[in-house]
Amino acid sequence: MVEYGNAVDQGSRATGGGGGVGGGGADLGAGAVNFVNDTVHQVQALPPEMLLLLAVVILAGLYVLRRAL
Repeated sequence: MVEYGNAVDQGSRATGGGGGVGGGGADLGAGAVNFVNDTVHQVQALPPEMLLLLAVVILAGLYVLRRAL
């Protein structure tokens, strides 16, 4: 399982060390990067009309939020 990044975790278990999180922190970071990457790609793939509609909806939402506070 070295190719999946579990070598350190498995090695510490084999020597009697605590299992712990292992590579959990890297997975969380990779998940966040993948989320941002997928979101940017999705927005870039939208046609111009949808981008304009998205901008109008975001601005209208910010205006309503500002008026509510």
